[in-house]
Amino acid sequence: MIESTVGVLLAGGRARRMGGGDKPLKLIDGKPILVHVIERLGPQVEALMLNANGEPERFFDYALPVVADSVGGFAGPLAGILAGLDWAAHHHKGVPWVVSVATDTPFLPGDLVKRLHEARIAEEATFACAASGGQAHPTIGLWPVALREELRHALTAEGVRKVDLFTARHPLAIAAWPAEPYDPFFNANEPGDLAQAENIIRLVAP
Repeated sequence: MIESTVGVLLAGGRARRMGGGDKPLKLIDGKPILVHVIERLGPQVEALMLNANGEPERFFDYALPVVADSVGGFAGPLAGILAGLDWAAHHHKGVPWVVSVATDTPFLPGDLVKRLHEARIAEEATFACAASGGQAHPTIGLWPVALREELRHALTAEGVRKVDLFTARHPLAIAAWPAEPYDPFFNANEPGDLAQAENIIRLVAP
């Protein structure tokens, strides 16, 4: 049986390649990317939290708790993951796992959390992350809440910023998906990616 899991939606970046602004609020098929992410991940987890820096009011329409990084200076996705682990520990005591996803990935698979847990259990690993087309996606992963203090120390005392540098300290399982006919972890980084996403969404089953 899959253990209870909380979802953290990572929206703490500065979207430089998109020209600034909030990537999750860009529209695909008439809906913000964030809505696509919520619709896909929400049914798989016990609760959702949005990690975002800046004014939280811009996300109030989505009825999610909005939590900023506790580590200053735009420390990257690890800081957002730590925010998610802390939030889960305080607001969902007893939930041992957090799954992190990027909020520019509108086509997340409906079995993401299940398969990450299955990979973790099968390989007796500490973490699990998704992969597609032979490429790992470190920010789309499963994290034990119990390691939040270790992660905090890595961020604040050691200056670790890359996800894979931290996960390399423990066994990591990989759950792989095919990248055809579309990549379920397609992410909209640049303005041109939005047009590509409009084409992909025609392939996605309702």
